Amino acid sequence: MEKVFWVFGYGSLMWDPGFNPVETVKARLSGYSRSFCLRSITFRGTHEAPGLVLGLDEEPGAECRGLALRIAEDEHSGVMEYLRARELASSAYREMIVPLHLEDGREIHAIAYVMRRDHWQYAGGLCTNEQADIIARAHGGRGPNADYLFNTVRHLAEIGMNDEMLEQLSEDVRRLMTDQA
Repeated sequence: MEKVFWVFGYGSLMWDPGFNPVETVKARLSGYSRSFCLRSITFRGTHEAPGLVLGLDEEPGAECRGLALRIAEDEHSGVMEYLRARELASSAYREMIVPLHLEDGREIHAIAYVMRRDHWQYAGGLCTNEQADIIARAHGGRGPNADYLFNTVRHLAEIGMNDEMLEQLSEDVRRLMTDQA
């Protein structure tokens, strides 16, 4: 694989990249959507009670907005090692080089971690109610699944990329959590 210095963040990589990008630019990726389609069995759920986290799901005609994060040249090897350990731990994602359109007009290539629909952790096609129920209840090694959703929605709003579907899901999860209390 060629050496690529950009990474596309569409979920937790936007608000918790695990490295210090030398440049961060709003970006969009065509042909993919951000969706709660990955069963989380470690960070936001368990094997017995999986949570749901965001995956980049291939979808013709879709567009995903996120952040392009540029890796410092002298940190490339270490950052890629970290990202691969984080994103490829269960092989539910595949690492791909994708074309991104940056807000400032540049077009670049970036690393993206794309959901493998043939992987057992793929949970695409769940209705909003099913997603909300899972997210409201799940808890993993990095805390409640709901916190992941809330952090993502808050960060998207802070950077001016409101996502109506995630905002509605967030409201549904809060309502379920209140009802369960």
